[in-house]
Amino acid sequence: MVAVTLRTLQTAVGVFGGGDYVDRMDIVPLMVANAGNSERGAISSLNSPPIIAVELCREHLGVHPCDKRRSISDYQFLFPAVDFSLIESDEDVLWKANVRETNEEVAARGLKFMNWLWTRKEKEIAIVTHRGFLNHTLNAFGNDCHPFVKKEICKHFANCELRSMVIIDRSMTGSDSSSTNYPGKIPSALDLPADIAERSHEKEDADTNSVDR
Repeated sequence: MVAVTLRTLQTAVGVFGGGDYVDRMDIVPLMVANAGNSERGAISSLNSPPIIAVELCREHLGVHPCDKRRSISDYQFLFPAVDFSLIESDEDVLWKANVRETNEEVAARGLKFMNWLWTRKEKEIAIVTHRGFLNHTLNAFGNDCHPFVKKEICKHFANCELRSMVIIDRSMTGSDSSSTNYPGKIPSALDLPADIAERSHEKEDADTNSVDR
């Protein structure tokens, strides 16, 4: 699953694409050459997993132009093998020039996205999205797990950081029902990208507070 913005689509295709594209009638490229002025050659869809574009996991919406998506028609031209069938509107109707989503609204959208994931038949799903969306979503997720685990999954993400999570619905295992649950264990070693991002975020907060004073 990939958030439907240019930079997440480029990331997803770069990670999961099948290598440099060779022109074949039976294979379409995941990304055409120089998509979004990337100066990158075309990427093949050969042997790549299905990549599905989703609106719910987009970045914090509104005001900032970088969080506004292009038309789906544009994306379909740039990313021919990506599945855009779940997107209802060609133009971006969610982004507002003068209204910024609250953190609570982003978190609510994130939980809606997580609930939607339960409807998918796949057992292993990669989500390519934005740091802000993940932070707000995970802060609202897993409230009934151990505080140490909650703290671990809510660490700020570094750029292009990858995390793996196992999500279990307790109501399907015969135990007490749970709206959200992350039963995983804290890694035995430092998660360096997350730790670096956490320190960077704390420094930003400290710098902001010093300016505010």
